[in-house]
Amino acid sequence: MRSTPIKLPEPFDSKLTAIAKKRHSTRAKVLGEALDAYGKQAARPTVASLAADLIGSVEGAVDLATNPKYMTGYGR
Repeated sequence: MRSTPIKLPEPFDSKLTAIAKKRHSTRAKVLGEALDAYGKQAARPTVASLAADLIGSVEGAVDLATNPKYMTGYGR
């Protein structure tokens, strides 16, 4: 295992210590779990990236939500 020294602002350092004590764990293990969770979350695709090939592929009225003529009869 490698050692990587980091500098944390005091509020983060206090939070890290509190979390480690609450979990009966070490600060290093808490940081490792946080990094692992962040990596898994960051690897998930976004809706925009999944639909990227569809964005802009449909033609039609661009003012559906604001033009009253498209609302005629809606809700009847």
